[in-house]
Amino acid sequence: MKSAETEFVGGPLDGRVLPILLSLFHNVPKVYRVPVPAHGDNPALTLVYRRAKEYDAKGRWRWRYEHDAGA
Repeated sequence: MKSAETEFVGGPLDGRVLPILLSLFHNVPKVYRVPVPAHGDNPALTLVYRRAKEYDAKGRWRWRYEHDAGA
């Protein structure tokens, strides 16, 4: 399967670029969920990132994920 290097903005993954598997239509998923297991007194939780378009100086766009704090 193909993957795309995708940037994460906000939340604990801020600034990271991770390979994300592409769908049959060569898009990254609309929502990316990262399960975080319980550790010590902290309960288990799921980080939610939503897909957003990012434009460069030449007007070309690519996908990135932005942290959804309300989820």
